[in-house]
Amino acid sequence: MPEFDALLLLSFGGPEGPDDVMPFLRNVTRGRDIPDGRLAEVASHYEHFDGVSPINAQNRALIAALRVEFAAHGIELPIYWGNRNWQPYVADTVAQMRDDGVQRALVLATSATASYSACRQYREDLAAAQLSVGAGAPALVKLRHFFDHPGFIAAQASRVRDALETVAGDARLVFTAHSVPVSMNASSGPGANGLYLAQQRETARLVSEAVRGVGASFDLAWQSRSGPPQAPWLEPDINDHLRALAAGGVRSVVVTPSGFVSDHVEVRWDLDEEARATAGSLGMEFARAATVGTHPEFVSAIRELVAEQLFGAAPRSVGTLGLCGIDCPSHCCPAPRRTS
Repeated sequence: MPEFDALLLLSFGGPEGPDDVMPFLRNVTRGRDIPDGRLAEVASHYEHFDGVSPINAQNRALIAALRVEFAAHGIELPIYWGNRNWQPYVADTVAQMRDDGVQRALVLATSATASYSACRQYREDLAAAQLSVGAGAPALVKLRHFFDHPGFIAAQASRVRDALETVAGDARLVFTAHSVPVSMNASSGPGANGLYLAQQRETARLVSEAVRGVGASFDLAWQSRSGPPQAPWLEPDINDHLRALAAGGVRSVVVTPSGFVSDHVEVRWDLDEEARATAGSLGMEFARAATVGTHPEFVSAIRELVAEQLFGAAPRSVGTLGLCGIDCPSHCCPAPRRTS
């Protein structure tokens, strides 16, 4: 019997039609007392895309690419898919895995870095799914973070180079990730800045240097902030940062959503719509690099993460922060205290 007999792709989920949008948003914000008026405002972003988030289709494409990659390298693992906030829900998927006889599965969460929402909450989702399924639920072992894996960096660098070819001059490289409360960042690990910010900055540095050489300059900005205005979140917001760059004479930017592995509505709305409009109002040339999606280097990186667990392959990293996400202690990345 193999040590592992399946891979579970664990993701955020997203609506696939107009009728899904408000139920999905209520799932995302459950327990946070967000008024329907605010949810309706966010829902309008989804309506701009006919109520369909691209994330589910991109997860299906990633699974298809992984099946081809696994077959080419002799990895015989069936791949399952479950979401936190929409169908297929992870508890339903874990139940199907039990019924199929899966005993011990690896789990790939579609988040590259540490933080409560990007790691600990996914671990809680897995534990809740196992509890819901009950007797016979498979053991679930989460793969480590890949923010500094050479394949992830190479895929991002390739996307940045493609975007650079569409703009004139020496474009400024600006990387973005989902903003989080300062308290969540601080709780994500040791150090003055917290692991979330440190790992997002490390990804941006490594990609910049892969594209332009050691010491290349870059900026890290934040997007998709939510929550009460009195609670501090990571800054600067991408739109504010574009205004500051324009005031400093920058006339061309390539914006890379390096904190996302696939397009979310947040990527398409916050960057393709709002940030692009901000840049246009400033007379600034703007290009948005694609997310890594099914880039071959990224698909190979996932296969290597699996091989670390299946065959004891040596972990590969090009960063300086050290490996993260292996045997996380229970106190790592706790939920932040909410400010009402």
